[in-house]
Parts: sequence; C-alpha cells; structure tokens
Amino acid sequence: MTMQVPATLPRLVPAAFLSVVLIWSTTPLGIVWSSESVHPTMAVLLRMMIALSLGSLILLITRIRLPWSRTAIKLYGVSSIGIVGGMLLSYFSARYLASGTMSLIFGLSPLISGLLAQKLLGEAKFGPMKLLALAMAFIGLGIVCSSKLSLGSDSWIGLMLILTAVFLFSLSGVLIKTIKINIHPIASTVGALAFSTPIFALAWLIFDGTLPIETWQERSLWSILYLGVFGSLIGFIAYFYILQNLKASTVALVTLITPVFAMMLGAQLNGETITDALVIGAMFVISGLGLYQFGETAMDSIKHKLMKKKSP
Repeated sequence: MTMQVPATLPRLVPAAFLSVVLIWSTTPLGIVWSSESVHPTMAVLLRMMIALSLGSLILLITRIRLPWSRTAIKLYGVSSIGIVGGMLLSYFSARYLASGTMSLIFGLSPLISGLLAQKLLGEAKFGPMKLLALAMAFIGLGIVCSSKLSLGSDSWIGLMLILTAVFLFSLSGVLIKTIKINIHPIASTVGALAFSTPIFALAWLIFDGTLPIETWQERSLWSILYLGVFGSLIGFIAYFYILQNLKASTVALVTLITPVFAMMLGAQLNGETITDALVIGAMFVISGLGLYQFGETAMDSIKHKLMKKKSP
C-alpha cells in the first residue's frame, strides 16, 4: 500500500523532524557515555529493558494489539537482526571509536541497503549517478579509516565492528520489506524488543556477567535512561510519524544532517578531535549520500528543463 503524503502538513511534523535529527545526532555520544563505566552489554540491556517496559505500557494504555501470528513472529525475528546486531556491535565499537566517526559510518546504511535490495528484493541495479555516489561515499570511508588506522591504535577493531553493525542493520531493514503484514509500528517495535532483550541478556552473561553497581557513574546511567526513553522509543515513533507525513526524499535528509551534528557534539561535549582527514572523508561520504538520494532527481529535472527550452 502506497503511503500518501498529506497536502497540508500537521503542526507536529516540524517538531517531529527536529526530534529525529536531535535524537539520532545524540545517540552515538549517548552510546559512548553509557558504556564509559557500565559494560557495553549491560548498558544496551538496560536500555532495551527501559524501552520494552515503556513500550508495553503504551500498548496497554492505548489497547494496541500485539499480534503473535507466524508472520508477526517472523517480523520480530528479522527486526531483531538489526536491533541486536546493529546495537550490540555499536556499543562494543564505542570503546574504540569517537561518536562522530560512528555516526558518519552509520550514515552509509542507505547505500548498503540499496545494494542489498538489488540482491534480495530484485530492485533495479544502480545507474551511473548512484554508482558515482557509491564510489564517493566509499572513498570518504577509506579516507576516514586510513586516518584512524594510521594512529596505530585499536581503531581497526572499532571500524570492523561498526561496519558489521551497519551491514546487519541494513540487512534487517531490507528483509523487513519482504514480510507483508498490517501491524501498528509501536506493536512491531515492542514485539522486536521482546525478541531482542533476552538475546542482550545472554550477551551480558557471556561477555560480562557481573553487576559492579558501585563503579557505575552518573553520566553513564543518565545516558542509558536517555537512550532507553528517547533513542529506542520516542525516536522511532517520531521517525515513523515523519515518514507518514513527508516525502521519503525529505526524510532522507536526516542521514545527511546527523553525522555533521554528531561530530560537532562529540567535539564540543566529549573533547573528540576532528582531524583534516576526518573532515575530508566526511565531505566525501555526505556528498555521496546526497548524490545517492537526490542526484537522479536533479538530473531528470535538468533534462526536463532543457527539453522544454528546445521545444518550439
């Protein structure tokens, strides 16, 4: 079913769009802070437990049905690939990478999703414009990675983790499109969280299994609470809301804006260094994303105008 964008935008749309930008921009820094004094597996487990509790409460109050059909269970399972794989690996990578770098690399998800959609959904292959966009984005990624690796630290571990996280997140998003089901977005979120949370608990038991509460710092705990309430619940609801009321191309602007804000926030609030290589790499990545999202539309518009000028 095609989602119709209303002619007159509801009043809450600008606020929802701004909320998504702010939440997505602050999430990488929140991940870094939350795992400063709390083990990454416990930090993400607590975040998921908060989101699952609040989401379940919303379902109860609003009386939204949580389906448990075979198709619904498949949806929850596929969604868990992105939640568990994407988040768990992101939390581990936060030990090695700056929040701005994490956000920048995660911005590649539309491109990776496009490549996976060709294989899994039979979508059309990239045209020259999208291939150019892909090349620009990966050149930028190469510049960012080379600058991190040249530092001679363990950054390569973080880079491998975050790239795998982006792949799993993108794969999950594409696989979700193969499942045909009419379900409320809050219900699908709670169902996916219900599936994911036990896996996070298992990961905590395997990789840590301790509860050194006396070493947990206030900043980490506030970050976990923020990510549980906003990053995992309100952010998703706001994102779905703008997706209903705005064109997909407008919503795609979020992936162009958030890495810039995330790098600025990381530098200002966490003392992260923005090197020349990171700036150049970011320009390539963001330009590639912009070309991927809007390049073909812009070219078609130019061709249309030229044709109109030529016609008598």
